[in-house]
Amino acid sequence: MKKAMFEKVGEMAIEDVDRPTIQASDDVIIHVVRTCVCGSDLWNFRGIEEKEEHSENSGHEAIGIVEEVGSDISTVKPGDFVIAPFTHGCGHCAACLAGFDADCQSHSDNFSSGVQAEYIRFQHGDWALVKVPGKPEDYSDEMLDSLLSLADVMATGYHAARVANVQKGDTVVVVGDGAVGLCGVISAKMRGAKRIIAMSRHEDRQKLALEFGATDIIPERGDEGVAKVMAMTNNAGADAVLECVGTAQSTDTAMKVVRPGAIVGRVGVPHDEKMDMSDSFFNNTILAGGPASVTTYDKQVLLKAVLDGEIHPGKVFTKSFKLDDINDAYQAMDKREAIKALVLV
Repeated sequence: MKKAMFEKVGEMAIEDVDRPTIQASDDVIIHVVRTCVCGSDLWNFRGIEEKEEHSENSGHEAIGIVEEVGSDISTVKPGDFVIAPFTHGCGHCAACLAGFDADCQSHSDNFSSGVQAEYIRFQHGDWALVKVPGKPEDYSDEMLDSLLSLADVMATGYHAARVANVQKGDTVVVVGDGAVGLCGVISAKMRGAKRIIAMSRHEDRQKLALEFGATDIIPERGDEGVAKVMAMTNNAGADAVLECVGTAQSTDTAMKVVRPGAIVGRVGVPHDEKMDMSDSFFNNTILAGGPASVTTYDKQVLLKAVLDGEIHPGKVFTKSFKLDDINDAYQAMDKREAIKALVLV
């Protein structure tokens, strides 16, 4: 079968490898229908994080058809159409029951990788997989794209809004205009925010943010962007902030635009030096967040919202590629030619 591999900084390649097999009783083998490139995959591609050459790539989002199941799998069977979340919760430990299945306490291997391939081995699949009614051919391309977004970015954007406790009537600031930030806009609207300020300096992303529910756009960054937010909120700050990037600047901005006593929902993977927590202490700023509870959100609210046509997060996929062209997909993301690159298997 074909599988994408990290060759070296700036280069992905396709390699022929053996199909995965059942190795544990809670394994599920999935024939991938669609996968994609995540913004977090670019950390290795750009050389920001060190990674061994010619190694398994970090791709972690997929939808597909169940091919084979282990003996402990009772919730899905061969032929089922499923979303394969990037997280692998058990559904019954304390963390999963509290709605934080990305931090499942039943096993240590909670995250997917290497799913930009024709077939994948999904571990701990009994509760974590999300079954979709029907078959892929029953859905439009637009709907399939939205279902794929539920493997990560839509759930991650929702996680930011949930942990930030976005409430009806709130003013929300979304820091970051990538796929996760744009899904954060959708999520803030779903949870009833009255005003959604999207911080974005790219025209294509600004347009999509407005389509998704943003009421205001701020293109400025740093202290200039902070000043704009404060002016818009009569110097009160936002009732909730969704930090969807993970850099020092985005985190600093989020901390400066949130009102005292409010929550910054962080879902951008931190990649910079540790921050000084003294300002958050004296402003009573609450920090929350981490990897998204994908299965919980998909099963509770997001899958139904997509199937009912209430949200259309698949619009974040602005370019599509064949699996053979995986390097082009990464290049399009790296050069900001695509908000999120879809990969057809």
